[in-house]
Amino acid sequence: MSSIRLVLTATAMLTGALLAACGSDPVSVGALGVGSGTTLTHVAIGNVSDRYTSELWVRGNTAYTSSWGIRSVARGNAVKIWDVSTDQPRLVDSVIVENASTTGDVQVSDDGSIMLVAIESNPNGGVAIYSMADARKPQLLVRTTGGEMQYGVHTAELARVNGVLYAFCVVDPSSNVASRLVVLDLSNPATPRTVFSQAMGRPNLHDVFVRDGLLFTAEWNDGMGIWDIGGAGNGSVAQPRRISRITTLGGQVHNMWWIHDPVTGNKQYVLVGQEGPGSIGSTSSGDIHVVDISNIQLPVEVAFYTMPGAGTHNFSVDEANGFAYAAYYNGGVQVLDVRGDLGNCAPGQRGADGRCDLQKMGRWKARYAGGLSAPVYVWGVHWTPTGVFASDMLHGLFRASPAKR
Repeated sequence: MSSIRLVLTATAMLTGALLAACGSDPVSVGALGVGSGTTLTHVAIGNVSDRYTSELWVRGNTAYTSSWGIRSVARGNAVKIWDVSTDQPRLVDSVIVENASTTGDVQVSDDGSIMLVAIESNPNGGVAIYSMADARKPQLLVRTTGGEMQYGVHTAELARVNGVLYAFCVVDPSSNVASRLVVLDLSNPATPRTVFSQAMGRPNLHDVFVRDGLLFTAEWNDGMGIWDIGGAGNGSVAQPRRISRITTLGGQVHNMWWIHDPVTGNKQYVLVGQEGPGSIGSTSSGDIHVVDISNIQLPVEVAFYTMPGAGTHNFSVDEANGFAYAAYYNGGVQVLDVRGDLGNCAPGQRGADGRCDLQKMGRWKARYAGGLSAPVYVWGVHWTPTGVFASDMLHGLFRASPAKR
């Protein structure tokens, strides 16, 4: 999911505090990763030079990338559409979103019928919803304006709960207006209907993850919240019931992924991304935290992964093979083995605070930096059975072969 906590231009919008540029030299691609030096096999690059590439979604033979901020004179108002039916991503079209300065999350619904785009900035924030009757020619159904989403929708996730499709929209804070979660019922996507709205997060809410009737909320320094919205408890989408909340070490909770392992049946662990300070094209910081939710009312942080000189952003997990792909900005893409028990390890595999260190456990699998020798700044990653796709702010759309056991 998207983030704008990085210095770029004087016109960049705030979703919390923009961070001062660190001024450090970029991490060289040759220094990426730790371990044996395994790299994913590079396939191709779809070059983008006119805008900063941000979010990414892949469905079938089509990929969609959004854009962030201002690059030279071009605003981040474009969603680019790619043919990925062959190895080489080929740009086939783009959608320009009215009055947007950043197009954040882009996602196609599970049935392929609509596409959702998150839009910043204040006062033109909101979402755009498109008909996908033709997956490469999206047709606008509605572009929200005004109301409580006008301050900017930073992230947005489509999820179906008890058969109904919803958009979970994270609204930016503004002067005297708190960050909040707004949920839209998309039973009729041309006329979205707000069914829930609540302020949360300190200083802001950043993202959500929805699965099996549970809602996970990235509440930044308030931690990760877990809510029942139609699972085993008495909550619903319109009336979520908070089950628990955990503050992971360092806070800055940015995103989550609740792992379902189809081989072992394990649903014990949640990956939590921490986003610390950074500067585009140069530096980033923040660890991956592993939370054990065996007792969902008392979640416990049990493990972590850290990469010196770089920080994590978004995840995509190949659950069938047990690999997590993590965008690591100037650290490219890092691949972790997340199959099995992540919370038990030998004394020598623990960090100073007692948590298991996934690197010391030998769970680092591979790295990937688009086959380039130049600095990269990978924002997002999307695993598919046919390829791993990564959105790089500086270069565009990368494609690699998936990791194998």
